[in-house]
Amino acid sequence: MKMGFVSAILDGWTYEEMMDTAREMGFKCVEAASWPQGKAERRYAGVSHVDAERALEDEAYAEHITEYAEKCGVEISSLAFYPNTMDADPAKREANIEHLKNVIRASAKLGIGMVTTFIGRDQTKTVEENLELVKEIWPPILKLAEDENVKVAIENCPMLFGSDQWPGGQNLMTSPANWRKVFEILPSPNLGINYDPSHFVWQMIDYIKPIYEFKDKIFHVHYKDIKVYRDRLNEVGIMGYPLEFMSPKIPGLGDVDWGKYVSALTDIGFDGCTCIEVEDKAFEGSREKVLDSLRLGKRYLEQFVV
Repeated sequence: MKMGFVSAILDGWTYEEMMDTAREMGFKCVEAASWPQGKAERRYAGVSHVDAERALEDEAYAEHITEYAEKCGVEISSLAFYPNTMDADPAKREANIEHLKNVIRASAKLGIGMVTTFIGRDQTKTVEENLELVKEIWPPILKLAEDENVKVAIENCPMLFGSDQWPGGQNLMTSPANWRKVFEILPSPNLGINYDPSHFVWQMIDYIKPIYEFKDKIFHVHYKDIKVYRDRLNEVGIMGYPLEFMSPKIPGLGDVDWGKYVSALTDIGFDGCTCIEVEDKAFEGSREKVLDSLRLGKRYLEQFVV
């Protein structure tokens, strides 16, 4: 397994600065943020270390992205874009789909071959209604991915944190049950999982067992921890807004048993890219705090991953 990080935490760093940071810290890969240019709509979104549209149009730029990664000795594990491709607003939905397609094309052109993203969800509709949307929206996206020989790895984050995403959240592939339903609808070999154990912890789902069942569908891995505050959970219950009873943490400072997690990954023979994802508010506010989050996360995980 190769250890890296999700570059979105380095908001304000240039591509070169981000890659230099990875090299200097001894990371072997990065999941490179590739959002559209413009204002972010939420935290950790809107960062663009690789401009997908520019990579498709500007040969010199595309060559620079590849050559600089090679110079640093740091692999780009994936181009990352996490939108809602099934947004209830047709205009937002179309814009998200169009950019995702360009990210897929750019991933192919740059020789990366992986895109990490969400399946999306209309948060006002039922699971069953959203499965019908999957049938409508996703086959053309996956046909493009297959034609371009790019794997699409869906993270299992419910995108349900507070009132803005209530009641259903903005990502359907949040549980083993929904994984099975989506994979039955979309039997593409290019569709898989970007596995993040933290989202299962706060949903009260076993985060080890699915690794074995879905071993052939795990394309990419996240290292993000989560801390469930039991006293708060006792106050609001599991039907409360999730951020009322949990908080993302860097690896080692939450409730994930990382030894068991990595052990299960080694059991299934996973040898791909594994990236620290930082969304820990305790490490925000300055560049040095952000860098500390990566240093500490890497130091902790080096017990299990070289």
